[in-house]
Order: sequence, then C-alpha cells, then structure tokens
Amino acid sequence: MASPVKGPGASQLTTPSGTPVGVVHLVAEYLPYARTGGLADAVRSLTAWQAAIGLPTVVLLPLYRSAREQVPDLGPGALTFDIAVGPTTERVTLLPKPGPTDEPQVWFLDHPASFDRPGIYGEGADYADNARRFAIYCRGALAALPTIAPGPQVLHAHDWHTALAPVYLRTVLAADDYYQHLACVLSVHNAGYQGHFSQATLAELGLPAELWHWQKMEWYGQLNILKGGLVFSDAVATVSPTHAHELRTPAGGFGLHDAFIGLKDRLVGILNGINLHEWDPSTDPEIPARYSRDSLAGKAACKAALQRALGLTEDPALPLFGMTARLVKQKGLDILLESHFSHATDAQYVFLGEGEAGYANALSALALEAPDRVAAEFEFTEHREHQLMAGADLFLMPSLYEPCGLTQMRAQRYGAIPVARRVGGLADTIEDGVTGFLFDDYSAEALLVACRRAIAQFHDREGWSAFMREAMARDFSWGRSGGRYLDLYRRAVAMHHAGRRN
Repeated sequence: MASPVKGPGASQLTTPSGTPVGVVHLVAEYLPYARTGGLADAVRSLTAWQAAIGLPTVVLLPLYRSAREQVPDLGPGALTFDIAVGPTTERVTLLPKPGPTDEPQVWFLDHPASFDRPGIYGEGADYADNARRFAIYCRGALAALPTIAPGPQVLHAHDWHTALAPVYLRTVLAADDYYQHLACVLSVHNAGYQGHFSQATLAELGLPAELWHWQKMEWYGQLNILKGGLVFSDAVATVSPTHAHELRTPAGGFGLHDAFIGLKDRLVGILNGINLHEWDPSTDPEIPARYSRDSLAGKAACKAALQRALGLTEDPALPLFGMTARLVKQKGLDILLESHFSHATDAQYVFLGEGEAGYANALSALALEAPDRVAAEFEFTEHREHQLMAGADLFLMPSLYEPCGLTQMRAQRYGAIPVARRVGGLADTIEDGVTGFLFDDYSAEALLVACRRAIAQFHDREGWSAFMREAMARDFSWGRSGGRYLDLYRRAVAMHHAGRRN
C-alpha cells in the first residue's frame, strides 16, 4: 500500500489549502513492460523524473502477457476488487512491482480474460472488445486508487486507452468523496487514435445515456472515447507546442479540432524529453565505441561496425541514413518509397521497425535489390536502436504528422543529423540548417531535396563535424518540460477546486 503523500518534491504540488498532492499515471504502455511506440518511452521518462525530484509518483498499467513474462514473481501485496462494468461484475487484481523508493511505484492490473493475450491492442487487427478491455482497466484502476494512492492526487491519463477514467470519474463516481478530490489531466500523445465504437458501447460500459451528445462523447454517429476524456478532464496536454496548434486546425485535428478549440486555455503543448543517462554516446554500453561532442572519433568506429554487421559496404565516405519507426502511414513511408531513394541518392540506408506487412515487404525488396546499400530489420530491439543511432550519419523522419517524436532528440544527441518534415515536435526540436534539415511539403520531391542538402553538407567534412557538435549540444532533458507539467498540475488542481472544467 502506498504511503500518504510525502517527500521533498511533494511541497512543489499542493492543494489550495497547502496539502501535498501526488500523481498517479494511467497508461497502456510503459517501458520495459509494454511498448509499440514512443508513448512507453515518454511516460517512463516523465515518471522517472517526477519520482527523482521526490514527487510521489504511481504508475498503473495492465498486466499484459509481455509484462508477466518480464516480472513473473509478482504476487506479494496483491489487492483484489470487484468492479461493475455495464451489466456485469468483473474481478481484478492489483499487483505491485517492488522497487527502490526513489523510482515510480508501479502497479499492474491483472484481468486475464482481457490482457493475457499475444498483443497489446490486437493481432493484425484491433481486438473487437478493446472498449471493454480498457474500461475494465480504467474502472479497476479507479477502484484501487483510494488504497494505493490515499490523500489528494492528480490523475494523469494518457491517450484514448485511459480516457474513460476521467469520464467515469465525473459521472458514475461523481458522488464519492475521494473521487471528488481528484484533479484530472489527460495527455494526448497521438490523436490519430481515438477509440471509435458504436452507440451501443455506451451502455455496455455502464455509462449514462446522456453522454450520447455531440458536446460529450458522440462523434459523427460513433462513440468517441478520446473526446469524452477531453470533455471531462480539468486540463489537457499534448506533446509539443506546435502540435497543440495543429490540433486546433481542420487539417491537423483528426476530426476533433472543434473539441480542441473548445478547450481554450485548458489545452497546452509540452515537449517530451529523453533520459540523458540512457541516451549518452559517451557512456552507452550498447555501442561498440564511445564518443562525445568533444571527441568524435568513436562515431566512425560505430559506423564501420554497423556496416559490417548488416553486410553494407564498409565505406566511411558514404553517408548512412538510419530510420527507426513503426511501419505505418504516419511515419512517411509512402513518400519515402515513392522517392526511389536507393536509386536517387548515393548513400546507404538502414531501416529498423515493426508494423504493416506492405511496408516491410517493400523495404525487404529494396534490401534484396541493393544489399550493399540498403538493410532492413523488422524485429525491433533497443540494443539495435542504440547501435543505429551511433552508427548513422543522418536520420530520416519524413512524417505525415508527428505530435512530438523522441527519435530526433536521440539522434541529435548521437550526432546523427535528422532529415525531417516540419510538423509537430519535429519543428520544435530541429533547427533547419543548424541541427538538421527540414522540409514542408508531404511529397517525395521535397524529401529528396532535403536528403540531397544533407548529403552535400556531409561531404564538407570540417563543416559536418561542426554540425554534429551543434546538434549534440542541444538539451532535451526533462528538467524544463517536467517543470511545465508541475505547472499544469497546479493549474488542474486550482481549476478543479474552483469548479472550472467545462
């Protein structure tokens, strides 16, 4: 059981009366237990920073099969709850993961019928019962909070999978004294995924019929779970200032731009950060040679080792582009393939990622066609990602949209210069012609122009070293961004106590 809020960081977050407040994160992905993209990395880094400053920090996520395999010794301290989800009652178990007191306290919610499955969200396609799976998770988490997080708390939900928590909080559980004292923040990491379901799902999840309204959860004849989270949260964050603006536009709001506009000052953009201890080429145990901004020699050794490992021509004079991403449309793979990059440039390319078979097949065909210049791996590992960061000269991020992105921050830290589209967090973290190369149009032609600019700069060896050093000097730590989250929590607490939500 968690202790009441205490610790040196607790004084940084209090109620209007001065009572210390802790933070509970609900998230569907969290490293190292479950990951499909940047969500798991971002939340782990944020919570680690919060715990390190002494802020009482709890993380609660589903006990997926992948998580159980990593922590098979869970059991001591388990808590069991019966929860109502629509017309049925479900039994869930909360299991704590033991850990140091200066790290986030992690709890897993066990409901085997929902989460003991091969995939997190599906296998090839989404699981048909995802609405119910994540409703069970949210109801179970809320039922556990009075026990595992007593005292005033900020509930920080992440993306649509947890957006039912603020909905239940302000409807079904609204009369309960404990829940009345919870302020609620929702982070939108990727608004392209919203949780669309049929109208009948409302009753199946045990939600009031009056939520079927265009100002609540109805969206063009569908139930929209993310929209419900926006409506019932005290404050909403997205993961970069530029993306906060994009979400308020018809082109960038994924059909929810009016809802984002309606949030007014309740919506803010806060850049994610990265863990500078984990992503540091001067100390990284995963790479073949260490190097730093002041001593770049090891970078060449890392490139040569990567070329050898992947069967590429071992040539320091050939620029090597890396790309690590989920193989989905969002990441710009359509314009990349349309550009015929392997024929249009004199460079090498390494791709690392998992995702849609069509993209994997297309990249595999290019690697077979030119094995000395193109390599592709589709079993993602963090070990290979570190090696790719260290070995690449340049990094591709031609994203259709990119709310924040962590890859470009890591790449700059490793002296791998990003070539990226000027959207979302990429626009906020890459300085064109100084720490990277940006382009605007979502087209193969625009991407090739940016790649050729980068290649021309690469062949100016003295200038390239200066370029690398400038990129490696940028600070993408959580210090500044974490402080902005504390400010947002303070605003959420104040707004909740003042009755300002809608």
